[in-house]
Amino acid sequence: MMELENRRHPVHATGAKNIDAVERFAGCVPVMLPALGDRLDVESFVERIDGLVLTGGRANVEPHHYDGPPFPDDEPIDPERDVTMLAMVRACVAAEVPVFGICRGIQEMNVALGGSLHYRLHLLEEKDDHRMPRRDDVTVEEIFRLRHPVQLTRGGLFERLAGASEVMVNSLHGQGIDELAGALEIEAVTSDGVIEGVRLENDRTFTVGVQWHAEWKPEEHALSRKLFEEFGHAARVRASLRSRLDLRAFREVPRAGSELAEASQAG
Repeated sequence: MMELENRRHPVHATGAKNIDAVERFAGCVPVMLPALGDRLDVESFVERIDGLVLTGGRANVEPHHYDGPPFPDDEPIDPERDVTMLAMVRACVAAEVPVFGICRGIQEMNVALGGSLHYRLHLLEEKDDHRMPRRDDVTVEEIFRLRHPVQLTRGGLFERLAGASEVMVNSLHGQGIDELAGALEIEAVTSDGVIEGVRLENDRTFTVGVQWHAEWKPEEHALSRKLFEEFGHAARVRASLRSRLDLRAFREVPRAGSELAEASQAG
């Protein structure tokens, strides 16, 4: 959830880049999920979707979800998104619904599955500053430009998709993965040891997270584009399987209707 006009108007929103990337490169119709917290019937909702994209966001996952030290009082938070998305990740993994986590999204995936986060990477010894430029005159192009390489796991999904062992990525995050969730395996890591790509171990669909903003010009970034395409393929497979289940349930309706009609005529 975001707040507009001096915090007078809370809104549920996402960046246009996220919508465009899902529609253009995954070939899917994006539907926004509001951060309803525990008001959302997660299991019922998951039965109705074919994939979940976890976008970036200004607020960080609150540390009480992974037994971390409390945030400073001025840290932006989004409690309703935390509750919504952590539950959604777990439910999607259980139901084998494709998941693509981006920036905050990879952090949500890690926390949801039992991992933890570093609050500020740049304060750790031997870690670089992965935050975006903060000058008043900084341009959008500067914010999202490629800033550092990541090494791709040998024989992993990312290496196969990229056709390379290393790619350049952008970097706009203060937090990062600390303890990796046991269900996840590393797909990409920086030279200073920050995990920037993960995949669900023994994944039977597409459950992937990246720390960089893959939605920024995927047409110019081969791996980001491939990841959206793979997500779209997995979502269409899911849709096909779900439509068969829905059709099976739908076929019960005419039979019930016919029986009622026959009973009515007999009466």
